[in-house]
Amino acid sequence: MSHLLYLIILIPAASSAVLFVGGRLTDSWGHLMGAAAPLVSFVLGLIAFFQLRGGSAPSLHQHLWTWIGVNSFQVNFDLLFDPLSALFVLLITGVGGIIHVYSVGYMEHDERRRRFFAQLNLFVAAMLTLVMTSNYLAVFLGWEGVGLASYLLIGFWQQRDSAAVAAKKAFIVNRVGDMGMALAIMLMFHAFGTMSFAGVSRGMPHASGATATALGLLLLLGACGKSAQVPLQSWLLDAMEGPTPVSALIHAATMVTAGVYLVVRSHFIYAQSGAAQTAVIVVGVVTLLWGAIIGCAKDDIKKALAGSTMSQIGYMMLAAGIGPAGYAFAIFHLLTHGFFKANMFLGAGSVMHGMNDDVNMRRYGGLARIMPVTFVTFACGYLAIIGFPGFAGFWSKDRIIEAAFTSSVVAGAGAMIGAAITAFYMTRLMIMTFTSDRRWAQGVHPHESKPVMTIPLIVLAICSVFGGFLTLNGWIVNWLTPVVGPQGHHEAPLASWLITVLVLVMLAIGIGLAYLFFGRRRIPEEQPQRVSPVTRAARADLYGDAFNEAVLMRPGQYLTRALVFIDLRRIDGIVNGLAALVGGTSGRVRRWQTGFVRTYALSMLGGSALIVLALLAVRLG
Repeated sequence: MSHLLYLIILIPAASSAVLFVGGRLTDSWGHLMGAAAPLVSFVLGLIAFFQLRGGSAPSLHQHLWTWIGVNSFQVNFDLLFDPLSALFVLLITGVGGIIHVYSVGYMEHDERRRRFFAQLNLFVAAMLTLVMTSNYLAVFLGWEGVGLASYLLIGFWQQRDSAAVAAKKAFIVNRVGDMGMALAIMLMFHAFGTMSFAGVSRGMPHASGATATALGLLLLLGACGKSAQVPLQSWLLDAMEGPTPVSALIHAATMVTAGVYLVVRSHFIYAQSGAAQTAVIVVGVVTLLWGAIIGCAKDDIKKALAGSTMSQIGYMMLAAGIGPAGYAFAIFHLLTHGFFKANMFLGAGSVMHGMNDDVNMRRYGGLARIMPVTFVTFACGYLAIIGFPGFAGFWSKDRIIEAAFTSSVVAGAGAMIGAAITAFYMTRLMIMTFTSDRRWAQGVHPHESKPVMTIPLIVLAICSVFGGFLTLNGWIVNWLTPVVGPQGHHEAPLASWLITVLVLVMLAIGIGLAYLFFGRRRIPEEQPQRVSPVTRAARADLYGDAFNEAVLMRPGQYLTRALVFIDLRRIDGIVNGLAALVGGTSGRVRRWQTGFVRTYALSMLGGSALIVLALLAVRLG
């Protein structure tokens, strides 16, 4: 199978190319080919997975070509299929394929459905490139491809100003993070003469502490951009302007997890820098609380889930920052999150489909009986994300909280508080959408979605329930050991069972408060204006955009205007003034050229007379 690894990437890439180039010729069947492409890649990935699992080699390799060859600088475009990349391949193509099938029904009446599937396939191909290559430069190629595809998909409905602005915002914010990634790659080449994972790993024990810290922080900056972590989190909520399958694919199961992949893949860098590891932990804790607080105040169902995504990725970053004790659980939660968050985003799309594309939960209510499949499947995702015992999130998030306490009490307490807030805002979402009184707008007739949309929901709901089985007998830890090393063991200040009990108590508090505020009270159809400062801040995304505007955008505008003024009035003024001086002088000198021979003869006579007089003056003097 190792000689066929390239097909996993090539199939969705080729499908995308056909759909882009084929134009209207593919309108009638292009969406079917687009939906089939990731499923075929999933089958190939599954075959490679079982070959890897049953073989003696720790990884599969395939050399494709020499990408860059300049003297001693050699960069090969090689594919690497190891336990870490195998899990990502199956997640991207498996969950991605389910989302593609769902999109067949969701985008049924869109005139540009063929282009939508072309862009989805482009995204899948770029994401597969990111996780299957064996060096950082090729990762960066997939990294930028994912950025391009996300820009296209977020702004798919570019006729809406809000969608066009959201796409540009995501692209620009991610460019900031990408600068960190690019600088890290340059530093790797300078320090080690290579950018391959193996080469950098061999060189890290001999690198200085400053180099290790610089690499760790630069890679973290890139991870913050792709994974919407503080301080580069502002693009994620606006990205909900894209079609709902885009939110499920890019902003729940794949793209936002790229930063977690980068940190875990670079574990040999963070092992050499305690400062960089601490930075990852801080970013994770701050973001998991930041996103959770934002999710409490959003009435837009997709933005509430987007805040949740930001928070859950924060948990993964926290686990990745802990080190060997947390790497496996970061990836474990990444997988379970891909199941239940894609489930809930697609469930939100089903709700919107039945509510005339209205996203305001204040105009929902009472949908549990009318949309039973959507309700039951969404409820499975809800129970998984809050960490209800037995569901997927319980097994993955609880292990992260337990590992966080081994790092520091502050990190563990932050993760536990985040769990309570998660239970609050997700229960709020469930009540406002499914169980409260009906608050539909006139003319809205809710209805269950078609099987092409509900069957993917059922599959993802099953994964949300049973995804926790990946940790049976320590499977996920043992599977990733060849990549990240053996799991570290550190004593937590609290017993494992006590942490679990405390987390369940926090969940109960969050659920109880949500029921008290929203389950026992009438929900107004309009957003109350008299609210607490915390609620006002959460509605404004904790003033993240205001901070960026005040600290970055406005000073940037003023600097640009000042530079333009200096360029136009000073630099151009000097150049234009000099040109005017030369032009004016030449215009005056030109008047001496009359074209008459007698004038020139008189000038020569006068000049000769002046010379004679000058000579006489010198001689007499």
